[in-house]
Amino acid sequence: MNDYPDIEKKLATARTRLILDKPFLGALVLRLPMVAADPKWCESTFSDGKTFYYNRDYIDALDQEQTQFALSHEALHCALSHFHRRGHRIKHRWDLACDYAINPLLINDGLKPTPDAMHLREYEGMTAEEIYPCLEDNDNGGERDLENKQKSDEADNDEDQQSRQDNSGGGNKKEKENDEQSEGQGQQDKDKDDAGRGGLAPQPAGMSAQQEDDLSLQWEQRLAGAAQQALQSGKLEGEMARMVDHLLQPKLPWRMLLARYMSATAREDYSYTRPSSRRGDPAVFPSMRSNETSIVVAVDTSGSIEQEEIQEFISEIDAIKSQVRASVTLLTCDSKLNYGCPWIFEAWEAFQFDVEIRGGGGTNFRPVFEWVEQQDKAPDLLVYFTDAEGVFPDVEPNFPVTWLVKGKSKVPFGVRVQLN
Repeated sequence: MNDYPDIEKKLATARTRLILDKPFLGALVLRLPMVAADPKWCESTFSDGKTFYYNRDYIDALDQEQTQFALSHEALHCALSHFHRRGHRIKHRWDLACDYAINPLLINDGLKPTPDAMHLREYEGMTAEEIYPCLEDNDNGGERDLENKQKSDEADNDEDQQSRQDNSGGGNKKEKENDEQSEGQGQQDKDKDDAGRGGLAPQPAGMSAQQEDDLSLQWEQRLAGAAQQALQSGKLEGEMARMVDHLLQPKLPWRMLLARYMSATAREDYSYTRPSSRRGDPAVFPSMRSNETSIVVAVDTSGSIEQEEIQEFISEIDAIKSQVRASVTLLTCDSKLNYGCPWIFEAWEAFQFDVEIRGGGGTNFRPVFEWVEQQDKAPDLLVYFTDAEGVFPDVEPNFPVTWLVKGKSKVPFGVRVQLN
């Protein structure tokens, strides 16, 4: 095995190569200080969003191009805030989903994968959130691998929770324990001295929720800066460019956008109806007249939208509806309108739906639009809650349509609002 300084040189060379050839990835990699880690906890590479930790033996076994991949792999995890997006998901399965999401991006960008890089063609173009549920029955190791990891995942979750609690008080768990033993500062100084002499880094402590939020925002800004640099040099294209473009599109919470569109249709108009002649005044003065808004809400029940998400969506419609004086017609549809449609809620009625929505067939949007076209009057707005993967009408309707889309699929007309 090479000496430690040679490993450092190898990493520095790989980073420089990335800056020259892949300025977008190179700019991200530059944000992560490189630290040799204790092999007891770091078998290959790892990043907590603040540092690139590496196993010296692992880096030594890679060639120069694979080293560039390893650096880019961890930097892209950070830039996409994978450390922040896990939520309550199982750690091992989430890590796999994140790897399946970013490795194709790096490979398609021309980087040579490391021997242990996880890559399945069927997951290309999908986010980690979209891949995660697919791994329940197929995660390149099956249930046996998940079973072997279950206890360690539970321990990680407990450790994360404890770390958050400890960090909320201003210090990490290890520092608190050392303080209780009156050895905290001495141990901290010792760790710094060891690091200064080339010592191996211990496993980093967890972050509080606020620290994760702040770090995620920093990486969002770094991502935008790196993309701008790469675009100026003409070295950001293909799938990587499309991914960055999608991430950097201006985003507002979907509830805010939905409220904006619904409120825009709640018009206050003026009436110029001639008053009674008994008033004796021939002049016609405008008077305020309130128009009730008519909204059609369609929900895709093809199986890709979960019941919990549907209920959250319906609750949000009800909250907005009470503010803008709107009557709502609810339609549910997979390949055809579901049994019981339509459900009509007047402006003074709560938009509550306690019937279990069932579907599960293919997705066809045409039945909803055909139903609306058959009505005496067009709605002020049609809101469609869907993953946008289905058969669309051939002709754009003559009324406004807002699509609330879960996923990346495009729509041929109307306003598209990204849900996730």
